[in-house]
Order: sequence, then structure tokens, then C-alpha cells
Amino acid sequence: MVVLGATAVGLFVGRRLRHLSNNLKEPFAVLQGALLGVVGLLLAFGLALAVDRYETRRAAVVAEANAIGTAYLRAQTLREPGRTDSLKLLVSYTDSTLLVSRSIPGSDREKAANAAGEELERMLWRIAGRQLDAAPVASAQRLYVESLNDMIDDESVRIAVLNNRVPYAVLFLEIAGAALALGLLAAYLAMLGRATLAVVLASVLVAMLLFVTCDLDRPTRGLIRVPDTPLVAVRDSMDEPPAAAAPRSP
Repeated sequence: MVVLGATAVGLFVGRRLRHLSNNLKEPFAVLQGALLGVVGLLLAFGLALAVDRYETRRAAVVAEANAIGTAYLRAQTLREPGRTDSLKLLVSYTDSTLLVSRSIPGSDREKAANAAGEELERMLWRIAGRQLDAAPVASAQRLYVESLNDMIDDESVRIAVLNNRVPYAVLFLEIAGAALALGLLAAYLAMLGRATLAVVLASVLVAMLLFVTCDLDRPTRGLIRVPDTPLVAVRDSMDEPPAAAAPRSP
């Protein structure tokens, strides 16, 4: 809206100053040409930042889903009662992780889900510690502890990248620069009585580009969201009976 409004103002001002076009057209042409170049660089820079963060968030979701899946499979090799307790806690943990992926970063809902997840991590780690203490050289317990540690680390990474936003200063410069540049371009073309439709279409295109940049930077809102399909697939697999039976007592 800011860009489109600036374009409309520029067209209005340009028509008002049409009688001064002989004196103003050269300064306007130089100024708006320089501004358009700078704004083009800013738009490309902001979009690159947003796309990079979006791809990082997607990769973090896949990494965490894989870590949870590995921990769930290895928990099946633990001895009872730690095996059953760990499997139940991992199901609850996956549910809390899904809730985080569907919450607005920084919201009360996300904070509550993070707190619940951290409590589940402590409970899982406590059970893993008891299992390792009972059989310190057994392979199953050691592998499970390793996968549990990876799962906790990947959760921390995913929370961090969800909250890693494009700096507001960059977005402000993009919007302000685009509004100023297109406003001047509209005024320049209106003074000359040329191609006013073209500048309106250009402002719409720039506005759409700014919208995409902002939408990419909102991982759980808008039209472009970070998919949680890998986490959903892991959670669905937990509804099936465990693939490995509980190990026999020595």
C-alpha cells in the first residue's frame, strides 16, 4: 500500500508540475534513475535474505524429524520399563514439536510449547541416564543417548532459525526506497505525459515482491509457510506398533 500510494502521489504531483517539465525533467531523470538502481539492489538483497532463512527453516524441520525418528527407533531397544516410558514421552514430545511449528514465533503459545518440550527432554534424559547407569557398556543404551542428544540439539537449532527474521531495518529501507523511487518515476513520467500505466504496473510488481519477501519471513503465517510434513510423517509412524520387541532380561 505504501508503494502504490507513493506512485499515486507521484502521478498527481507530476501532472501538477507538467508546466515546469523543461526545467525539472533532467534532475528528476537523474535522481529517479539512481534511486531505481539502489532500490533494485535492496530488493534483491532482502529477497535473498528471506529465501535463505526459509530454506534453512525447511532443512531444520527435516533434520529434527530425522533425529526424532532415530531416537524413537532406538528407544525400542531399551529395557523395560524405560522402553515404554521413553516411547510414550517421545510421542508427547513430537506433539509439542508440531505445536511449535504451527505457532507464531515469540507468541505465548510457542513459549508454552517450548517449555513443555524442554520438560519432556529432561524426563527423557533422566530415563536415558538410568538406562546407561544400569548398563554403561551396552550398545543400545549408548546409541540411544547419542540420538537423544542429537534430537535435543536439532530442536534448539530449529527454534533458533524460526526466530531468525530478516532485520526490520532492511525491510524498512526496501519499502521506503521503493516508495520514493517509484514516486519520483511516476512524477517524472507524468510530467512528460508518458507511460503512466507502465509505472503503475511496476509499482504493483514491486509491491508483490515486497509481499513475498515479508511472507517468506513469517514461517507459520501467510501464504508461504514452512511445511511440517516430515514431523507429521514421524508422528504418524508412532501410531504403529513398535518395530522392535523389548529385549529379553539377562
